[in-house]
Amino acid sequence: MLTVTYAQLNAWLTAFLWPFVRIAALVATAPAFSQSSVPARVKIGLAAFITLIVAPTLGALPVVTVFSAQGVWIMVNQFIVGAALGLTMQLAFTAIEMAGSLIGLQMGLGFATFFDPSSNASSEVVSRYLHTIALLAFLALDGHLQVINALIGSFQSVPIDAALLSAPGWRTLVQWGGAIFSAGLLLALPVVVALLVATLSLGILNRAAPQIGVFQVGFPVTLMVGLLLVQLMLPNMIPFFAHLFDLGVDAMGRVAGSLAPHP
Repeated sequence: MLTVTYAQLNAWLTAFLWPFVRIAALVATAPAFSQSSVPARVKIGLAAFITLIVAPTLGALPVVTVFSAQGVWIMVNQFIVGAALGLTMQLAFTAIEMAGSLIGLQMGLGFATFFDPSSNASSEVVSRYLHTIALLAFLALDGHLQVINALIGSFQSVPIDAALLSAPGWRTLVQWGGAIFSAGLLLALPVVVALLVATLSLGILNRAAPQIGVFQVGFPVTLMVGLLLVQLMLPNMIPFFAHLFDLGVDAMGRVAGSLAPHP
């Protein structure tokens, strides 16, 4: 007759539940995985599948009752680590969306918004367009697999424990956010500068020949120039996005290493 002791059941449960919480938190926050178009059952199933593969490789875990105060605190720690890693990569897409918002505003499409199901909020057309291209590039370049690989590596950097996470990890995350938004501004800079020159040219034309009616032709001109510039930038956007994704994966490793509790 097969018998299972409470200690064995607790060991099996903790071996699955603690890594599952970290992995599920990343799936809920990382790009591609966190899309609202992905059903919740698929997200949970993916997190459980990855956990079944990763859990046997983690080695010895703290001998703690899973639903004790210390066990719940360990689960909270795992959720924070997974969410921080997912947010690290998500910041790259946020910077791309910010670049699209700046481009759309300069083109005169700041008012052209529609409901974005991924964020449950209104989103500019150009911003959503760049986000879609970035997401397709992310999947084509196996960025989702690199994110999972970085997550698995985080179990070595930040072992499952009840120790407090280190403050330098959050500082690293904030610094990464500042650097990635600078990259978003750099992405939008060519189009913004070109449209600014076009707008100044229209202003000079309006002063030289008021009868032309610049206010009637200004919006179509800036819109056409903006669309042409975005089309010309597309071949160079993919390498730029690939560089951002590589930086994001590296940032995930740095954030995980900085979050590791000091002995």
